[in-house]
Amino acid sequence: MKLCLIYNYAQHYRTSIFKLMSEELACDFLFGDTMSDVRKMDYSLLKGNVIETHTKYVIGRWYWQPKVVSQLFKEYDHYIILGETRALSTWLFCILARILKPHKKVFFWSHGWYGKESRFESFVKKVEFKLPNGGVFTYGDYARNLMLKEGFNANKLFPIHNSLAYDQQVEIRRSLGISEVYRNHFGNTNYNLFFVGRLTPIKKLDQILDAMVICNKKGRRYNLTFIGGGVEMGNLKAKAENLELSKQVWFYGPCYDEKDLSSLIYNADLCVAPGNIGLTAMHSMVFGTPCLSHNDFPYQMPEFEAIKEGKTGIFFKRDDILDLAESIDRWFEINGSKRDIVRRNCMDVIDREWNPYYQLEVLKKGLGL
Repeated sequence: MKLCLIYNYAQHYRTSIFKLMSEELACDFLFGDTMSDVRKMDYSLLKGNVIETHTKYVIGRWYWQPKVVSQLFKEYDHYIILGETRALSTWLFCILARILKPHKKVFFWSHGWYGKESRFESFVKKVEFKLPNGGVFTYGDYARNLMLKEGFNANKLFPIHNSLAYDQQVEIRRSLGISEVYRNHFGNTNYNLFFVGRLTPIKKLDQILDAMVICNKKGRRYNLTFIGGGVEMGNLKAKAENLELSKQVWFYGPCYDEKDLSSLIYNADLCVAPGNIGLTAMHSMVFGTPCLSHNDFPYQMPEFEAIKEGKTGIFFKRDDILDLAESIDRWFEINGSKRDIVRRNCMDVIDREWNPYYQLEVLKKGLGL
């Protein structure tokens, strides 16, 4: 089998799965060259051939990737393409594949359905997602179930989930232990909330501060640590001060040392992500810490599926500050004395389904290997 992956960008956090694909599937790659401020992976880690193309935006968010269509006429017999409705080159590639190269197998790797699509968006997606004759690798079961309701073939939908630098994280995890990092900083034994990632408006991190005020009034005081930098840093600091929470909030800043970061996560008690949780869930759970995020799944990222209510985390009503505060309290009322059990639950979820080896097996199944 000759396989080519056509993707919008070589995100550094996908290094592990792309590397496995190059080693186990003899995969070649075509990547776009831009994606906001996301760091690009090191191409030298890939054994297959790598082509980079400059993404050209045509109108608004609609874009064209040069060199994509020409891959159809090369020796590959299987293709995996990032399925995006705004990628004009993907549309043309799939249409030509249907007409000129029907013997070649084409697959999408995509979010699939969110559940918030308008009628027009659903119509466009139905047309595009029926173009690949091989099937669709969806980021999660939630999207797959929505696509089943839209009439897609169950045998051609493969939930592939997501992953980070799993091998490195597991190696670090073996040496982790309980530390006094939070007790030393805060000078107390309160439960420790945290968030790790870019501090941006879409994460709605100010909601955590509002929820802490409600908890304080009920006599339940928590510590909160923000690990990361971003445009919201100044606003969050000012709000913490205005709400008289400065002694309860630690702005740790960016942390690029995985050992230090892993210890901060391992020794915290609950990751709180009021907005979309995304890859933060992967990072938190691989080191054994549960997550809290909102329950409006059409507006979530696929990684919310790793949250198993009461076992690896908890959900609250989106943008409901009172429910956010009550959910924090409820988590510790039920699980406060079960930290070791919860830690194991979180690690097990990642070890079972949210790692590059799981993804590789899903790819093999979908490709018929």
